[in-house]
Amino acid sequence: MSLDLPRTEPRSVNPAADEVRQRLEHARTTRLAQLKALDDTGQNPGDHLMSNQKDAIKRVLTEIDEAFARVEDGTYGSCLGCSKSVPPERLEILPHTRYCVACQSRAA
Repeated sequence: MSLDLPRTEPRSVNPAADEVRQRLEHARTTRLAQLKALDDTGQNPGDHLMSNQKDAIKRVLTEIDEAFARVEDGTYGSCLGCSKSVPPERLEILPHTRYCVACQSRAA
């Protein structure tokens, strides 16, 4: 999948899933804009900070795509570590998160 094209997913009759998709799409669009801004500034071959920033943004874009897949397969909102529900507040702030706070702390 090309990183510069918006995702288009079939819309469901589930308004909650549609809201999640909108949040994920917004997060994706924001990261793509950040990536483009970094590309537009130009990069020196020795600029490791910019390279690290681009890598981090690309990792988040991958996590967002994985979250879209979890929405589709019905596992979105379940922690991949303990299988408990991720609190809605956490999903609202970080819609592509894979873990609850406790499991994220252990993974770090």
